[in-house]
Amino acid sequence: MNPPSPAPELRDIHLPPPPSWWPPAPGWWLLAVLVVASLVVVLRWLMRRRRERRWRMSIQAELERIATAHEAQPDAVQLAMQVSQLLRRASRLIEPQAAALRDDEWLDFLDRQLPPARITDAPFRSGAGRLLIDAPYRRAGDPAAAMFDSRALLDLARGWLAHVLRRRPSHV
Repeated sequence: MNPPSPAPELRDIHLPPPPSWWPPAPGWWLLAVLVVASLVVVLRWLMRRRRERRWRMSIQAELERIATAHEAQPDAVQLAMQVSQLLRRASRLIEPQAAALRDDEWLDFLDRQLPPARITDAPFRSGAGRLLIDAPYRRAGDPAAAMFDSRALLDLARGWLAHVLRRRPSHV
């Protein structure tokens, strides 16, 4: 009889090495792309919002500078000219076609930008805003220019800018 052959020596099961973290699975790539895209969108939104806020503050500061200069040295013609230029610049950024408007079309445009409750009053076409059409073209020291209600014009411009700047400009 043959002695029984010894059993082969068995080795333990070898597990494969753990998966490496690189390269990531496709789902992780997709997640990374979504995170980067989201960051880009949020950063662009924040930058645009910051730029709009600076624009709004600079427009309002310029109107206050005009008002302060008028208080120091009253000149209704100069005031009407500067307010008209400021409103034109602000309106051009809101609606580019506004730059080409003249006379009553310009005043109608300004009135249409006001809140619905104030549109019926037409403060630009029939109120203090009417100064924007003829006052900038009068001579300095014109006696008729002294009759202008500059405070009403400044209040109207402040109200218009406050309403318009609250809305989100589309072309800033």
